[in-house]
Amino acid sequence: MRSVAIVGTGPTGLYTFAGLVAGPACRITLYEKGDTIGVGTPYSLESATKAMLANIASIEIPPLVTGYLDWMQAQPDAALERFGLARADLDERLFTPRLMLGSYFHAQFQQLIGLAQAAGHAVEVRTEVEVTDILADTGGLRLVVDGVSPDEGVFDHVIVASGHSFGEDDPGSGRYFLNPWSGLIQTDIPAVRVGILGTSLSGIDAAMAVATQHGRFRRTGQGEDLTYERHDAPGDGNGLRITLMSRSGVLPEADFYCPIPYAPLRVMTDSALARALAGPQPLDAVFDLFRAEIAGADPDYAMQIGLETLTADDFAQAYFADRMARDPFGWARENLREVEANKANKVTVGWRYAILRMHEQVEEVVASLPDPDRARFDAGLKRVFIDNYAAVPPESIRRLLALRDAGVLGVEGLGDDYDLQIGDLQAGDQQTVITLAQSKEDAAQTRQLHFDVFIDARGQRPMAAQDMPFAGLRRALLEAGQEVPDLDAGFALTGVPGFEGRLVLAALPYLMHDRPFVQGITASAEIGAAIAEALAEDLRAEVPRAARRKRRTDRWSWAA
Repeated sequence: MRSVAIVGTGPTGLYTFAGLVAGPACRITLYEKGDTIGVGTPYSLESATKAMLANIASIEIPPLVTGYLDWMQAQPDAALERFGLARADLDERLFTPRLMLGSYFHAQFQQLIGLAQAAGHAVEVRTEVEVTDILADTGGLRLVVDGVSPDEGVFDHVIVASGHSFGEDDPGSGRYFLNPWSGLIQTDIPAVRVGILGTSLSGIDAAMAVATQHGRFRRTGQGEDLTYERHDAPGDGNGLRITLMSRSGVLPEADFYCPIPYAPLRVMTDSALARALAGPQPLDAVFDLFRAEIAGADPDYAMQIGLETLTADDFAQAYFADRMARDPFGWARENLREVEANKANKVTVGWRYAILRMHEQVEEVVASLPDPDRARFDAGLKRVFIDNYAAVPPESIRRLLALRDAGVLGVEGLGDDYDLQIGDLQAGDQQTVITLAQSKEDAAQTRQLHFDVFIDARGQRPMAAQDMPFAGLRRALLEAGQEVPDLDAGFALTGVPGFEGRLVLAALPYLMHDRPFVQGITASAEIGAAIAEALAEDLRAEVPRAARRKRRTDRWSWAA
């Protein structure tokens, strides 16, 4: 049997394994650094709490053995209550706690292993094992596990599905966190000034992790009737104060109602995009399609924003202008009322739905843009697409408003010119200070923000070959001149001696250069399906040769 190793069993590893189960029989070894397969960093007890919501509705989660909603409906009431849910809450548009989604993924992985073994696959699960290196070896790729290279660690194919990659926090300070995922949940945060860099869902998660240590959310009715009761009672302005920060200072919008699966685009078709890319000004031609799609979907919005006069370079400014001119919490309150009413009445906002569908089409062509156009895209339209598809659960906005009403939460826009100074923890200076220009008119006039605890929640950055944690693979990539790994349609490395066609790179940070929106569960499912399909073709191509060799040997033995 051909052998396949999957390094990492989060959503990408899970959906890849699900695809392999339906393919030719092979030997599959699953390597998981944690103690539970299928969960992944965002959905584990180490990095999430019950207050943190998954940013995807149940209807959007690609089914595995059982669909997510069907699985939830089959759970006993006590299991639902553990996650703060009642049976009446279950709905295909429900946003559930991350921990519950992790429980679903783990259960599905367990079922898939049984199905794989019944289909003739040999499956081995190795938890609490860290793969520390990947080396090209005779006849395959050798895995080094926890610094040791076991004899059985050579595989025909290795799939790296290690998920997000963040730096490690200083475990001793409890005052500065490089990300919200490692260490924050386990740390007792005092009721002090807490700064969170990032206003997206990661920033909201960090705020929830801190706020739930010092108070509780209580629902007093329906809709927006959510309050936050703080445990401290500061009479002099001291106590817990959380500040969310970003360059623009805008909060994300609440997730909006739209038909799922998506309706096809009318203007930005594959053939239209191909023609746009073939022209002398590809980004401008793509924007012409973008503009026409929005104008057709929502003429009133097009007129309101002055779409006809906008370009690929100034659309983002017009898109955010109204929100940036308003109080972020006032905007959030109005937006929440709008999306809740639209959901109740099944109303789709045309321009939002058009942008949502177009981001997937545009991502397919970003890597083909000339460098100047790519820089223009990153500075403008990319921000629009991210803001649109990264809309957060309405309940997350409701919680932010409750924190604001309790005097706990504020938002700051830092602008493009600010300085972040992390305190020298070894010298006893534990404060983080952000210095920013007071105004665009007088950049010399500055003000400072001081924080006793600081959390960087800006999310995953794209990573390149030099960031690869596996020294053997990193060396091979750099020797091949591939700062950004070159992958085929099945995510297998090309042009890297010893690794070509054998190493499959499905770790999201290394895909983000050419696929800037490649995050989330649906992306993991699409990647896993593509990998499984490509490997199945390879395995099927090898089986007939092996069978012919066996038949030939049998015939020769009979003749003898």
